[in-house]
Amino acid sequence: MHRRLIVPSVLAASLMLAIPASAADFTPGAPGIGDPYYPAYGNGGYDVSHYDLKLKYQPSTDRLDGTATILATTTQDLSRFDLDFLLDVSEVRVNGAKASFATSGQHELVVTPAKGLAKGSAVTIVVRYSGVPSTKSAYGFNTWHRTPDGAVAADEPESAWWWFPSNDHPLDKATYDVSVSVPDGTQAISNGVLQSQRSQLGRTTYNWRSNKPQATYLTTLAVGKFDITTGTSAAGVPITNAYSKDLGDNAGAARASVERTGEVADWLSGYFGPYPFNALGGYVPNTTTGYALETETRPFYSPKQFANGANVSVVVHELAHQWYGDDVSLKGWKDIWINEGFASYAEWLWSESQGDGTAQELADYVYASHPADDAFWKVKPGDPGPANQFDDAVYDRGALAIQELRDKIGDTAFFKILKGWPTEHAYGNASVADFEKYAEQVSGKPLAAFFDTWLFTPSKPAAQSGQARTVRPDARPVAPKSWRQIERTHTVHDR
Repeated sequence: MHRRLIVPSVLAASLMLAIPASAADFTPGAPGIGDPYYPAYGNGGYDVSHYDLKLKYQPSTDRLDGTATILATTTQDLSRFDLDFLLDVSEVRVNGAKASFATSGQHELVVTPAKGLAKGSAVTIVVRYSGVPSTKSAYGFNTWHRTPDGAVAADEPESAWWWFPSNDHPLDKATYDVSVSVPDGTQAISNGVLQSQRSQLGRTTYNWRSNKPQATYLTTLAVGKFDITTGTSAAGVPITNAYSKDLGDNAGAARASVERTGEVADWLSGYFGPYPFNALGGYVPNTTTGYALETETRPFYSPKQFANGANVSVVVHELAHQWYGDDVSLKGWKDIWINEGFASYAEWLWSESQGDGTAQELADYVYASHPADDAFWKVKPGDPGPANQFDDAVYDRGALAIQELRDKIGDTAFFKILKGWPTEHAYGNASVADFEKYAEQVSGKPLAAFFDTWLFTPSKPAAQSGQARTVRPDARPVAPKSWRQIERTHTVHDR
């Protein structure tokens, strides 16, 4: 054996390497995840893998009591971290030990653990809370929707704050277990598969599970008195649909639309590839809202979507999002075109399949309906800005850009892209820039100038020679038969 003499300076250096990071090396997680549209949304310093929510809700008073158990991994040496939340918190524990907490800003819950959390550590966070969600607001709005017999949590780009603490940004997707106790005779609907339900002492508990990564805004809760139908799609995916019992004159049209969920999902899989989740469905509560939302596996539909009769087009739109928006989620809210452009284009494909107007005819109509000086062309679908995130142009100009891409690269490459994209980024996140690269890779064509023209230039692109849209300036555009139904989906995200 050889002994090595260590001089004091070398010994000191070696000891420094062996000593864990001191408290001074631990820093707070950022109060926002870094989205330029919504700087305070989401949080830094950790990544969530699973939410376990135990909830008790009383419809008559709108009181919600909850315990959220959040499993996460730290991404830095963390002294404290934020959760996005609005209800009243009674206790927070981190890895079993009580943590101190305080509120900050419009919707931040700041948690300080008893000791710092080293980077790469598995962390269990337990938050006990209660409150009346309908009394809480942030930035001047409330996304918790009361109904005559309960409530609904479904909104975009935020809705979680009103019912569970979270890292509220699509970049941090997680799996979910949602257990909800409600009075007997009332149902609780959420995402995924109903694992079990049991009744005891006048209350029924429903246990729902989402086993694939899910963004916080795509996580939903609906409590009320529903008529529930179940079935299975031709592809073998279980379907659960729910309709408030007091939909009135809209009840028939709602059922005539949402009951076609399995058929539509199977049809979409022919364009987008296999359905990416283990559950299907939709629900129509008696809300006064006017929009629909692609909540994962179980879209939310407002009764107003069916005020003029059945509207299968909106079902196509929300189910298309299961691939474009839910399976592959946006990296930042500026990437909304990937969600809304492709969901809108799916409606155009459906119109074509039903003989109600081809995708090219719809593209021609959209192009001709907006003169060059229309504000429609000022919105850039590839980066519309938060004020225009759900502008008609994101949907219609966004879908028009997709038809233009089809014209440019041909059907073989185009439909290969439609089906390949959800596989390329399955259960993850991607940006408009990622899509551009993927389209170039599949088509073998340079497309930077094309995307700049159709997604990022705030003016009307020139009509391409040889295309049908070279109409006379004074010509009155004729709407394809499907247009009125498609147009009704433009309100899908209006507050």
